[in-house]
Amino acid sequence: MHKKIKLIEVKSELGAGTRGASLGPDAIKVAALDYGSNLFYKIPSIDIPTENFRLFEPQGSPYAKRIKGIVSIYEKLSKTVADVLKAKEFPIVLAGDHSTAGGTIAGIKMANPKARLGVIWIDAHADLHSPFTSPTGNVHGMPLAATLGEDNAANKMNKPDKEAIDLWNKLKKVEG
Repeated sequence: MHKKIKLIEVKSELGAGTRGASLGPDAIKVAALDYGSNLFYKIPSIDIPTENFRLFEPQGSPYAKRIKGIVSIYEKLSKTVADVLKAKEFPIVLAGDHSTAGGTIAGIKMANPKARLGVIWIDAHADLHSPFTSPTGNVHGMPLAATLGEDNAANKMNKPDKEAIDLWNKLKKVEG
């Protein structure tokens, strides 16, 4: 069965400690143009509304920076991925902020709640930190731990506040 492809673009800046991640999707598209590809012209695209305005607000917990905005992005992204899959289309998520990777996985799980998922995680880091273990508090180091529902409590070195813990628990449960 041939599935229609649907691009989902996430131009978030919230997960990392430095700026520039929001440029990732457009950088990929420009590189394709440079190689003469019109692929991105032919494939329909959905933009996930960002929470980048939160960069101008206090960052919140030093152990889970800007997590309130990341929870919102997870919720929007996971619902979009699930909707695309339920429409029998194939989602390809373009993002530079890899804190959002967990939202993609949550969306796949939402569309297939009884299925056992397999994920191949290719990254320079395992992204298994949590607010309890992160040395930086940047949520881009936490998406796989959130997906697995793992606090890594055995290696706890931080004492996040109640709001950070509540948002972390919400992030871990986005797929339901």
